[in-house]
Amino acid sequence: MRKRMGNIRVLIVDDHRLFRSGVRAELGDSIEVIGEAEDVESAVRTIAELQPDVVLLDVHMPGGGGQEVLRRVLGAGSQVRFLALSVSDAAEDVIGVIRGGARGYVTKTISGRELTDAIRRVAEGDAVFSPRLAGFVLDAFASTEAPPIDPELDSLTQREREVLRLIARGYAYKEIAKELFISVKTVETHVSSVLRKLQLSNRHELSRWATARRLV
Repeated sequence: MRKRMGNIRVLIVDDHRLFRSGVRAELGDSIEVIGEAEDVESAVRTIAELQPDVVLLDVHMPGGGGQEVLRRVLGAGSQVRFLALSVSDAAEDVIGVIRGGARGYVTKTISGRELTDAIRRVAEGDAVFSPRLAGFVLDAFASTEAPPIDPELDSLTQREREVLRLIARGYAYKEIAKELFISVKTVETHVSSVLRKLQLSNRHELSRWATARRLV
């Protein structure tokens, strides 16, 4: 049975339990969190079971990420609306999930009040983006050209790209760990992997590499 008008039923899909709890605490009274999922399989299953009004969808998580959830849920004919909520503000991530069918994309720097408003707008059928991300979408859909292939960038995992982007912005390892909800040791492992794959020697070279490709 649907809730009364104004009470929006939301499912949170994110692979970090602590972050899911934080989102619950930040949302306004008009938002009812009816469930959570931590990977692609549990997301697809729970969406089918609970039929939320809006799914808050992380972009990078086990099992294929947000784009795989979109492909499987919307491909099956579901009318559920998706709002991507991610630490990543990379153009390729934004464009990928919007092309996959998400109604909006906001970053995890958003406030609880702003997120509540974004959920309500998506539930009403609007498209919602964090301000600096809207340009990515407009540019992508205005162009019929495919983005150039970058073999070096393609060799990196999504998590390695996130770490690289934050390194290039001057974040310390502890700050990256906090931002991505991972340990400092895991950050160090990702940095070592990126250095090896790109054949670079230190974080300063990583920053220059990322800046040259406009990843910052």
